[in-house]
Parts: sequence; structure tokens; C-alpha cells
Amino acid sequence: MGFFAQDIGIDLGTANILVHVRGEGIVAREPSVVAIDQNTESILAVGDSAKEMIGRTPGNIVAIRPLKEGVIADFGVTRIMLRYFLRKVNARGVVTKPRVVICVPSGVTAVERRAVRDAAYQAGAREVYLIEEPMAAAIGAGLPVEMATGSMVLDVGGGTSEVAVISLGGIVTSKSLRIAGDEFDNAILNYCRREFNVLIGERTAEQIKLEIGSAYPKPNDDVIEIKGRNMVDGLPMGIKVSGYEIFGALREPLRTIIEALKVTLEKTPPELAADIMERGIMLTGGGALLSGFDKLIEKETGMPAILADNPLDCVALGTGKVLDEIDNLKGLLVSSNKFRE
Repeated sequence: MGFFAQDIGIDLGTANILVHVRGEGIVAREPSVVAIDQNTESILAVGDSAKEMIGRTPGNIVAIRPLKEGVIADFGVTRIMLRYFLRKVNARGVVTKPRVVICVPSGVTAVERRAVRDAAYQAGAREVYLIEEPMAAAIGAGLPVEMATGSMVLDVGGGTSEVAVISLGGIVTSKSLRIAGDEFDNAILNYCRREFNVLIGERTAEQIKLEIGSAYPKPNDDVIEIKGRNMVDGLPMGIKVSGYEIFGALREPLRTIIEALKVTLEKTPPELAADIMERGIMLTGGGALLSGFDKLIEKETGMPAILADNPLDCVALGTGKVLDEIDNLKGLLVSSNKFRE
């Protein structure tokens, strides 16, 4: 049935979806956004074109993110989104019913795992395997996860932050937080509302984070001018925000992530902790690109922090490596379920 099918790895992220095709690499990278016409209940756009509509749609059109904090919040829309990406791969000459490996946060429940599997089957998958995000991120970053040595990874995505210590092909200890890149955006949005009485949108908050956001004080204070809506009179207005102000706004969510890192280190066996002290903490995910994040971790933990070569792609690349050796690496998967006729 799947003779002409292809093996596909999916990083099902809160902010972005990355699709990895075995033998070809990452073939799709788009936002996890779907635009829906509420009057006709029809799908207008998925991915990049849908994200452009966020905050700019008329009343009958909504641009939504069907994944919240790393898990499925809207099952039907998630299924449609997965079907869109599978069809996009099929349009490149791959016949239907692929074998799929999907990443899930390490803290998800059995019900949430089943929701991901069911959505993939209904989107057209032949076999579905799930792998925990920190494991996939560690594999994608090139850490020796199957060796008897301790490896530590911190994956900061859009909806979740995952910290895990890995040895001998298994997660020794881990912690999953529903605080990540989206929470950074919310902290900036709330700061502008509280300090300037200005309401800004998600896209503007993200722009501020990317341009002047920092987890560690910078020697030079950058300033950016942004536009929003005055909450007093409702009129548009512009304000100037400094990098030092945004550093202060991001302090609370960053502190929560650092605390989770410390708690995980406290639970790590001494021998593995010694390995991590020598090898360092691997940083993956889009949130790890926040300026000065590695310096903050080194200061707070006393351990070296290393930014992965392709932090945004590590999870998707990890699924690809698992697909290449799926028969040998099935022990790394948290669950599998074959297609039932």
C-alpha cells in the first residue's frame, strides 16, 4: 500500500511547522497558522499566507494557531493543516500514505499524544511514530544520545521549552515548560501596554524581540520606534523602546526557564552531571537565538552553553535521522501505531 510512499518527519511546532523528507532534507518551513472564513467555514490560507493575515482580517475571517503551548488546541484545524503539508509533499511527486515521525513535547499526556496520532492518520499517514522533542533536538544537534555519556539539551520553541538529560538512548530526567518564544512576545506586549498605554500586535512584539530583545545586558543600548494604538484615546501613535527596557520585560519568563534548568540539573546523577560540566548544555529552538541567552545560562549555572549550528532546524533534522535508521532507533520513539485498514 505504501510502496511509492515517502518517509516524512514533522516538527509540529506552536509557531512553525518544518517538514523533512527522507533523502531530501527539509522541504517545507511555514508558520503554524490557518485562516478560516467563519461564514462559510472554509479554509482560506495555511502557513505563510495565513500569517500575513494575523491582526489584519475583517470580522468574518480569523487567522488562528491550532496548536497552543505545544499541544493541539483545535483538532479539526490541525488535521487540515497536516493534510495541507502532506499534500504539498505529494505535489512534488510522492504518492500518498507516507510513514510519518512527529515530535511532541516531553510533558504531553497520553490523550494529547493520541490526538496528534489521530490527526496525522486522518490527514493521510500510513504509519505514525512519535518522538519527544528534546530527544529529536539532541539527535539533530549531533549529540551522542546512544552512548553511555550524559548529554543535556535545552530546546526553546514557540509554545514550550524542553530541558532534558539524555544517556544510553533514553531521557534520564526532563522538564517541560509551557513558557517559550510566545511568552517572550506576550511579555513585550504587556510591557508596552503597562508602561506606555499602547496596544501593539503579536507581529510587532515579535519584531521588537528579534531586533533589540536580549537575555543579557548589552554594552550598547539599541532603540527602536514602533507604532500601536493609544489605549486612552484609541488613536494610532508611535513610541520609542530601548533594548534595556525589553531586557527588563523578558526577565520573568527567562527566570522561569533558568529555574527549570537548575531543577533538572539537581535531579541529574553525579556521573552524568560531570559529563555535562565537560560537554556543556546544547541550546536549540528559535528561542535560543535570543541575544545573550547562552551568556545568561553560563552565568546562572556555571556550565558552558553551546548554541547548535542550526537551532531552528534541530528537531526536524532529528526526525530525519530517526527515519534514516528507524528500525534501529525505534527504542527512541515514545509510541508507534500502524495504519489499520
